[in-house]
Amino acid sequence: MTIYLGLGANDGDRIDNLERAIDALRAAGFRLQQVSPVVESPAMLPAGAEPDWHQPYLNLVVSGDADWRPQQGLDIVKRIERDLGRAPGPRWSPRPIDIDLLRWHERRADDARLTLPHRGLPQRDFVLTPLLHLQPDLPAGENGESVFELTQRVRPIPLWMAVVNLTLDSFSDGGEWQDMDALDAYIDKLIARHVQIIDVGAESTRPGGATIEAADEWARLEPALARIAERLQGRSIRPWLSLDSRHPTVVSNALRYGVNLINDVTGLRDAGMQSVARDSGCQVAAMHSLSVPVVAGEQLPDKPNATRQIIEWAEQRMETWAAAGLDLNRIILDPGIGFGKSAIQAFDILSHCRELRGAGLRILIGHSRKSFMRGMSGGRPAAHLDIETLGMALALCRQGVDIIRVHAPFIHMRAHLAWAHLAATHTTDARADERAG
Repeated sequence: MTIYLGLGANDGDRIDNLERAIDALRAAGFRLQQVSPVVESPAMLPAGAEPDWHQPYLNLVVSGDADWRPQQGLDIVKRIERDLGRAPGPRWSPRPIDIDLLRWHERRADDARLTLPHRGLPQRDFVLTPLLHLQPDLPAGENGESVFELTQRVRPIPLWMAVVNLTLDSFSDGGEWQDMDALDAYIDKLIARHVQIIDVGAESTRPGGATIEAADEWARLEPALARIAERLQGRSIRPWLSLDSRHPTVVSNALRYGVNLINDVTGLRDAGMQSVARDSGCQVAAMHSLSVPVVAGEQLPDKPNATRQIIEWAEQRMETWAAAGLDLNRIILDPGIGFGKSAIQAFDILSHCRELRGAGLRILIGHSRKSFMRGMSGGRPAAHLDIETLGMALALCRQGVDIIRVHAPFIHMRAHLAWAHLAATHTTDARADERAG
C-alpha cells in the first residue's frame, strides 16, 4: 500500500525548496520509501501569461506511507506549502513549492476539495516521467492503463545520463578523469545542474579495447565510487549512480556505494549477473551486443531490419530474465548503438525507438560520439561529435526515449528545455486543471 505525491518548484532555490518539502513531509509522519529522479519542464501557462511566469519547474515524485486519511493528508501538504512560502496569488503564477496527492493506496475520491487519483495524472509528462522510473506498471489511467502504457501516448521527459569514463583508452575521452580533484569538481557540477544519472565505467568496450580483469577494474572504480558516494550522502534528491560493468563481482562490490542502476553491456547473459541484478533491487540497463569488446567488422545480418532483430532479441531475453526471477519493471533496453551494427543499421534503430519501446521496456540510447556519425560529419574525430550527438538527441526526445547517455550533458539539457517549450503541450487547455489542485 503506497501513497504517491508529486512535488514541483519554479520559484526561488528550486532544489532547496524540494528538499525542505521532503523534510517537512517526514517530520509530519510520512514514511519515505523512494524519491524519483528530478525532471525539468516548462511551466503550464494560460494564454497571455505574465512574461516572468515563464520559469521552468523541477518536478519529482515521492512514494511512501503515512497514518493519515486522504483529507488529512491534503491539509498537511497545504500547511507545508504555506510554511515554505507559498502565498495566495494568481492562478498559474510561479510558486516555491507545489505538492499534489497523486495516488492514495487504492482509494478513490471526487469532491470539491480532492480528487484521487489526481485528475491530471494521465496527461502530464512531468508527473508520468518520475512515476515511470519508480513503478512503470502502476495503474494510472482512467481505464486502468499503467504508467508505461500512458507514456506510449504522452511523451516522457528524457533522463540524461552523463558518461564518466575512468579508462585510459576510451574512444573519445580516455584518461580525462584520472585526476581525482578534477573528477570531484565535475561530479559537483553534475549534481548542481540536476543531471539525473551519473554512469561510471572503468573498462573500454570500443573496437580493439583492452579487456581487464575484474580485480583491476575494481581497483580503478573504487576510489571514484567512494568519492561520488560521499558527495551524494545525506541528499534526498540526488542523481542515480550507474555502474557500467559486465563483471558480477564488481557490481556486487559496488552496491555498498549506493549504486542505483546496473549498466550491463552484455545484456544480462551471465547467470551471475542475473542473480546480482535480481537481488540488488537496482534498475538494470541490458544492452544488445554481439561481442564485448566490439570485434571490428562483426555486425547484425542485413535482414530482417536491425530494429526488428533487436525487438526479437528483447522478447526472447525477457522470457529468460523473468524465469530467472528478475522484475521486468526494473529492466531498461539499450539497443547497443555501435556494438555490432553498421552505420545504416544504427540509423534504422535510432529512427524507430518508438517501435522498440513497444516491446514493453523503457529505452536507453547511447549514441554519443559514436563512429557511425563520421560519414555525415566530414570525418570529424569522436571528441568533436557533440553537435551531431545533440541533433540526434532531440530527435530521440521526440520519439519518447526514456534515458539518453551522452558525454556532454549540460548542452543537451539546455537544448532539450528550449525544445520542450515548443514541442510539449504546457499551455492550459480543456483537459488541464490547475497544477496544484
